[in-house]
Amino acid sequence: METRARSLAKAISYRFFGSLSTAALVLFFTSDFTISLGAGLLDSLIKILLYFIHERAWQNISYGRPKAPEYEI
Repeated sequence: METRARSLAKAISYRFFGSLSTAALVLFFTSDFTISLGAGLLDSLIKILLYFIHERAWQNISYGRPKAPEYEI
């Protein structure tokens, strides 16, 4: 089972690269570094929160997990 700390670390590392690409695209289209930086930061904050919630919700869903073997006594 994933811990909350691990889920959060995964969310942050994943979003770093996603937000970097968002900021680069905004910079490409606007040529405004301030807007680009703001869009990248806002993108990070929102998507880290959404990913964390998604990851924690899936901890409560058993779909696709291998079942523990049943032992008879």
